[in-house]
Amino acid sequence: MTETIFNDLEQVLSGQLKYNEPMSRHTSWRVGGPAEVLVEPSGMVDIKTACEYARDKKIPLTVIGNGSNLLVSDYGIKGMVLKIGKGLSDIEIDNETIMAGAGAKLSRIAAAAGAAGVGGLEFMAGIPGTLGGAVVMNAGAYGKSISQVLKRVSLINQNGQVSCQEQENIIFDYRSSSLQESGLIVTEGVLEGYLRDEKQIKDDMKDMGEKRRSSQPLNYPNAGSVFRNPPGYSAGKLIEESGAKGLRVGDAQVSEKHANFIINLGSATAEDILQLIERVQRMVEKRFGIRLKKEIRVLGRFLR
Repeated sequence: MTETIFNDLEQVLSGQLKYNEPMSRHTSWRVGGPAEVLVEPSGMVDIKTACEYARDKKIPLTVIGNGSNLLVSDYGIKGMVLKIGKGLSDIEIDNETIMAGAGAKLSRIAAAAGAAGVGGLEFMAGIPGTLGGAVVMNAGAYGKSISQVLKRVSLINQNGQVSCQEQENIIFDYRSSSLQESGLIVTEGVLEGYLRDEKQIKDDMKDMGEKRRSSQPLNYPNAGSVFRNPPGYSAGKLIEESGAKGLRVGDAQVSEKHANFIINLGSATAEDILQLIERVQRMVEKRFGIRLKKEIRVLGRFLR
């Protein structure tokens, strides 16, 4: 069945197509079993074609960006995985307006805006993700989030129909949006900044980068913040005060540098990471009566 899907898609897609592709190659944690079929579209036509094929053949369709906030099961992902990346990564700047494909990395968008003297997007420079995923989860840093600079998004549904939504018609909350369970795929975003001195932008991004390097375990595979901050609290501080800092399951460890990060020390499995996440949740709940909510997205089947 999988070979048939692969052969069919090979005839109609111009982007990259991979069969039984290890998802560990596509997640920042470097864990995850095989995707039955992984499609890296070269553009909108490929996305539309892949969506229509999945619909017609009743194949499960999973959409990902660059895998920076994903925990994929050791058993992999059934059906088709559509990875929005280089094929939709163009960036255009017109005065204070930035148009970027969903596969454009946030760091590239922030750098391009800064080089054009457009400020307001500096916070994006240290977020390790692509625009599409960042919009869907309302990613943010340093007290700012994508929803604050977003004007509109272009979308495609899983029937291949294209639409556009203004920012005010999307419900955004802390690290979430109404797009998450909508079945809609972000293909492009329009962002709005403001004119600012290029050197000031560069200096601010440099300062943010230094803070990030000094406070986050960037020398190990990780997925950024694992838990959302509960209202009025820091998840990292709660984890630290619960005694979970440094806790380990297999080669998965709560970072000694930043307790809201779980790092892969070398050969962690997705199961190790999920078990550690659940242990941290129990420890924090027992100590403070607060159940931490995951900021990461969990995909695939786990032994539960």
